[in-house]
Amino acid sequence: MSENLVVPTMAEMMAEGKQPEVLFWVGCAGSFDDRAKKITKAFVKILNRANVSFAVLGTEEGCTGDPAKRTGNEFLFQMQAMTNIEVLNAYEVKKIVTACPHCFNTLKNEYPSLGGNYEVVHHTQFLKSLLDEGKITVEGGQFKGKKITFHDPCYLGRANNVYETPRNLIEKLEVELVEMKRSRANGLCCGAGGAQMFKEPEKGNKDINVERTEDALETKAEIIATGCPFCNTMMTDGTKAKQKENDIQVLDIAEMIANAKDL
Repeated sequence: MSENLVVPTMAEMMAEGKQPEVLFWVGCAGSFDDRAKKITKAFVKILNRANVSFAVLGTEEGCTGDPAKRTGNEFLFQMQAMTNIEVLNAYEVKKIVTACPHCFNTLKNEYPSLGGNYEVVHHTQFLKSLLDEGKITVEGGQFKGKKITFHDPCYLGRANNVYETPRNLIEKLEVELVEMKRSRANGLCCGAGGAQMFKEPEKGNKDINVERTEDALETKAEIIATGCPFCNTMMTDGTKAKQKENDIQVLDIAEMIANAKDL
């Protein structure tokens, strides 16, 4: 079953004199990375089904500046942030939802001091609110009864204390949620945070993503659920490094909810 995705831009909505309920901040990964685009599409599919009034910035969206800031280039970060804030404020944006914890953390915690004050939510929080309000229903479908483990993204968990929301959503899929030995506040980074995503690993005897994938494989889960496009890449690479890519899937929570019934 293929659905036509409707994705209006802020410029189009403004031209019609409309103000969407929420701005969907797609982020660099969700815009350009082929794997992460599937997460973007899955989330839009849910927004369309729930009749949520939303828009994207499209070509007016720039990088939040997270990688620049994490690598120590504060000047570039502030330039990128100020450009985005000017656009967001011109559109009078009040609420932002994003599927990337890096964008979420930066927009939520680092934009206010530069004049960008918005209500910022991670897509798992937004999906939970849609579920609580009865705007979407979640069915186990093809995931019912499967063993799933959830990898906590650093910028969602430890940086912003969001641990239960993604787990609540996963449990609604009627699955068996199994925890890794290192989870929640004691979770292990996938290896991509702090702009490490964009550089080669330093010398050592094991890559972080392989170490984290071993944690996941120990649970005997069939699916590693993630809530971050960077984590998704790192865990997928980890399963390939362990030659387990045919035994264990790496899926974003939005993909699971959107596609549970699409067998």
